[in-house]
Amino acid sequence: MTSTLFRTKKVEQSILDTEEPEHALKKSLSALDLTVFGVGVIIGTGIFVYTGSVAKTTSGPAIALSFVAAGIVCALAALCYAEFASTVPVAGSAYTFSYASIGELPAWIIGWDLVLEFALGTAVVAVGWSGYFRSFLSNNIGWNIPEVLGGRDGASGFGFDIFASLLVLVLTAVLVVGMKLSARVTQVVVAIKLVVVLIVIIAGAFIVNTANYHPFIPPSEPAASTSAIKAPLIQLMFGWAPSNFGVMGIFTGASIVFFAFIGFDVVATAAEETRNPQRDMPRGIIGSLLICTLLYVAVSIVVTGMEKYTNLSVQAPLAQAFKATGHPAYAGIISFGATIGLITVCMILLLGQTRVFFAMSRDGLLPRFFSHTHPRYRTPYRPTILLGVIIAVIAGFTSLETLGELVNIGTLFAFIIVAISVVILRRTRPDLHRAFRTPWVPVVPILSVCASLWLMLNLPTETWIRFAIWMAIGFVVYFAYGRSHSRLGRQEETTRDDVLGGHEHHDRKKP
Repeated sequence: MTSTLFRTKKVEQSILDTEEPEHALKKSLSALDLTVFGVGVIIGTGIFVYTGSVAKTTSGPAIALSFVAAGIVCALAALCYAEFASTVPVAGSAYTFSYASIGELPAWIIGWDLVLEFALGTAVVAVGWSGYFRSFLSNNIGWNIPEVLGGRDGASGFGFDIFASLLVLVLTAVLVVGMKLSARVTQVVVAIKLVVVLIVIIAGAFIVNTANYHPFIPPSEPAASTSAIKAPLIQLMFGWAPSNFGVMGIFTGASIVFFAFIGFDVVATAAEETRNPQRDMPRGIIGSLLICTLLYVAVSIVVTGMEKYTNLSVQAPLAQAFKATGHPAYAGIISFGATIGLITVCMILLLGQTRVFFAMSRDGLLPRFFSHTHPRYRTPYRPTILLGVIIAVIAGFTSLETLGELVNIGTLFAFIIVAISVVILRRTRPDLHRAFRTPWVPVVPILSVCASLWLMLNLPTETWIRFAIWMAIGFVVYFAYGRSHSRLGRQEETTRDDVLGGHEHHDRKKP
């Protein structure tokens, strides 16, 4: 039984599956498209919110170093993702990579994990966008939507977030029509978002008061005590309590601002739809991460220089910093940029989930019904529509505070699996052509595993419990359906039957 759980799917077979006409995706993306996708999904609420909340409560002006630390963790993972995406240019990202190296059960686990990560991420971002949009309608048009259609937050009775739900449905339609249209929409929105971020950096640089940087690393102070279930897992395991500010506050802050980097791995899910994945996937993954890290560091330096970190707003630090310095006009521009920017974050997270679901169904681990592409648009329209409708309902009934950390732990878990997979595939398939090679293997993958695990241990214990429950459900689904319907398993059974049948025929011919 163990051998069937860890059976691997050959890279050549994975690539061959992408050439089946009714299961093939259209190749239309370039390195620029991939980079724009990466920037589009990474730059979201993180740059507009975490810069203030983490600086005020955890890192002080040294939040710039927290972003650098989190960026390094992602960079280690990005190097591993780049090798796999260029070697195995197949939809599914970490799911496909682990199927080719570790085995079917680990691949199922990571695929199940990614489905949850992208679904919750899409729903939460849609709810965040809805809040900005309702605020825009109220402040600029004077139209206040009825409370019953304004979502769960603040609703006294029944509440459904109509705008969050509609956004997901519209983006679902865009993704069904085609990746190129999605890429064009993303390019326009990302351009607007980048202009807003650059305005913050350039305009804010002229308002900086260097006295606000002192002390750059504030004196360390113990973090407020919490209940055991809300405490970081590392505290329960080793008795180590995290601290705010000081040198350790930089790393505590890094585990929080890591949320701001979630999404660059979504670029890898589009490998199958890239015209030249061997060349363009590494460029898109590493390029988007580098650009966003530089922007995050620049924004954090500017905002902590404009206003003392102790006075920063937790909800809207950039807009409030400009207001506090006598430049309220910029606050409106920032709010507009945040509203527009969240659209691409939502769309690309939805894109990532549908591609993972599509890859799992093509392998038979989920119903094959969902592995057929649209006859005209060559997109996985069935899983896109199914998941789009489900997430639209979830977004309508979801509060912003619900299960947010699960997105983080899911991403870090994927990072660990991909890093391990790189080392294993190097040993089991040294003959594969690798257009991009992760440097210093196994040192870089080991560092990636250690860094990701460190951030995971800093997450609340209740997040680990919820994650374990979701994984347990995944095990049940796999053993009840996926294992018996696996295409790889059925191919092995057919081959074994043919071999046994051949032996019996040979025995009957003996005198």
